[in-house]
Amino acid sequence: MEDSLKKELSKFLLLISGFLIFYIVPFDSKIVEDAILNGFRMLGSYAKEHFLLCLVPAFFIAGSISVFVKREAILKYLGPNAKKIIAYPIAASAGGILAVCSCTILPLFGGIYKRGAGVGPAIAFLFTGPAINVAAIFLTGTVLGWELSIVRLVATVTSAIIVGIIMQAIFKEKGEGGFNLAEDKSNIKQSVVITFIGFQLAFLIVGGLSINHLLKTFLMTGLFIGTIIIAMKFEATYRKSWMTETWDFTKKILPYLLGGVFVAGILTVALPGDLVQLLLGGNRITSTLFGSVFGALMYFATLTEVPIVESFMTLGMGKGP
Repeated sequence: MEDSLKKELSKFLLLISGFLIFYIVPFDSKIVEDAILNGFRMLGSYAKEHFLLCLVPAFFIAGSISVFVKREAILKYLGPNAKKIIAYPIAASAGGILAVCSCTILPLFGGIYKRGAGVGPAIAFLFTGPAINVAAIFLTGTVLGWELSIVRLVATVTSAIIVGIIMQAIFKEKGEGGFNLAEDKSNIKQSVVITFIGFQLAFLIVGGLSINHLLKTFLMTGLFIGTIIIAMKFEATYRKSWMTETWDFTKKILPYLLGGVFVAGILTVALPGDLVQLLLGGNRITSTLFGSVFGALMYFATLTEVPIVESFMTLGMGKGP
């Protein structure tokens, strides 16, 4: 009865919130129209540029990790009982080899965490993955200067390890992913699993490279066919589990991602440009704090944050913010 009451209360609050939005927001205002349209534009851009070659492969990789990777292999290096001096550096640097956007780190994190990684190392991986991929570090150095690039790399890894250790201390009971999984008894060779996931990772990485279009198409087609061939060698039960896990990650994560992109598009227009120097100017504590909060609320696809920061710095934003 109590759960039913909570659900009804949630529905009521949602209806009230929707009513207040439609009642208060001046939709005939030019800036509101532009902000909403920009939200849809960003959704359209996201769907065209990131969905097929970025999100979809990441969800399948997460499903593969959840189904095929042996729990012991993860616990050995990233589990709650693993040595922190090994687990955290590996987790914090793992994202550096993946040229993927922040949204793809979420399903990858889910797959790693669900299969037994400690919450601390998993959070460290989640924290650093989108920020220290090789492409982002090199572009930052080229456009904004290597000083900022090195600071970005060192600060991100250090912060991730600290946050991971804190999370591990707080959520000790979730140290093995929160799942009581039976011991793996599959006879699938780990070399085959590594190749299978490696093909998918390569597909994801190649999809994000700026190379000759014909070469890119050739490589991705070969990787796709190779992935399908390996998948067909697995038993039907494993293939079904792979699809089930992939869909599970997709339906849990994708709606929030799309909502976040839409809101980010609205905020990009709604925030007046003349406030940039006032709020982000110099290297003050207040401007740095605002920059941190603003950056956390915004959605920037991988590498797009660099030209955006460059434009903000041109308008007077300090290096700290």
